[in-house]
Amino acid sequence: MISTFFSVKQLLFFMFICASALLFIGCETDDTDYSNDQNQPHAVNKIMPLGASRIQGLSPIFESYRYELWKDLVDGGWSFDFIGTEVEIGFYSDYQGIPFDTDHQGKGGWTSGQILEDLAASLEKAGVPDIVLFSSPGGNDLLNDLPYVDVIENVNAIIDLLQQVNPDITIVIELLAPGRTDFMTPELNELFTQAIDDISSIAIEQSDANSQVIPVNMHTGFLDDYLFDDIHYNKNGAVFIADRYYEVLQNILN
Repeated sequence: MISTFFSVKQLLFFMFICASALLFIGCETDDTDYSNDQNQPHAVNKIMPLGASRIQGLSPIFESYRYELWKDLVDGGWSFDFIGTEVEIGFYSDYQGIPFDTDHQGKGGWTSGQILEDLAASLEKAGVPDIVLFSSPGGNDLLNDLPYVDVIENVNAIIDLLQQVNPDITIVIELLAPGRTDFMTPELNELFTQAIDDISSIAIEQSDANSQVIPVNMHTGFLDDYLFDDIHYNKNGAVFIADRYYEVLQNILN
């Protein structure tokens, strides 16, 4: 979600990780063998993880759920491809001899309005997904006390755009996991509860015979022990979120 919670130490470490990643990329050769990679153009299910820093992650400081979900999908034997204009800046081990599929559409600190404004161009670059995993919709808006009515309008508009580019798209949309208990003020708790109710209603209203919008409950059962800081996941949190997504995905994947 919001990226302004980084400390100076975290930011310096982030810069070091970015520089290391760029050096690594620059040293790669063009003959790398990706024959066993899940990131293949013929994959049956193109999946776009969409959101902000809870998607992006900042390993090894805090985690996205993407690596844990990717391992679940590999174990399940599904044909899939994570897509997006962003790539993982952390380093993850191969799993079952397959390199991690690093593509995603998560940008730290972005609001629902920024995601909406960027989405059409990102879809043009990354390709059209079959499935979108819409993370913490409006989370940064709520944390920054932006107008709530704009959150609902933007979430609806994001879904409209996705259904426009792919009328058969499936959108799995999160009912927001909370922040740490001592961080969630009564006002924030009220906003999160309202957002959960409204997003549940949006999922019903925006679903049709061809395109399903499916809410996934990340709120119930989410613990402080799943957080690295006030709002970002640690490894246990990443596993929790990935497992909730996988419960839904294994019922809709082709």
